Amino acid sequence: QVQLVESGGGLVQPGGSLRLSCTASGSSSDTDVMGWYRQVPGKQRELVAAISRGGTINSFHSDPMKGRWTISRDNAKNTVYLQLNSLKPEDTAVYYCNAALNLGDLGGDFSSWGQGTQVTVSS
Repeated sequence: QVQLVESGGGLVQPGGSLRLSCTASGSSSDTDVMGWYRQVPGKQRELVAAISRGGTINSFHSDPMKGRWTISRDNAKNTVYLQLNSLKPEDTAVYYCNAALNLGDLGGDFSSWGQGTQVTVSS
């Protein structure tokens, strides 16, 4: 069992930046792949980015995110980060951390979720 705790969300103006953090505790193998999802009310949760322990997986779900944001992890701290730059109002959502044994399980029934952190982009 893995416990995930996110932090770093908040209110930011358009064009601003935030860094989200997610620290994992528990079974280390179940965090071989970690990712960030986001969800807005009335819509399905969507994958933002994923990264593997060794860095062989480091990808974003969509190109608009890829050009503005960075995902990274510090394995010694069991922490994954999502650096959000050039934020837009449409990026407003609850951002969730997820961890799994492999990419195929990410976001699925055998993965672990954090409680979510709210990101609001507004002037």
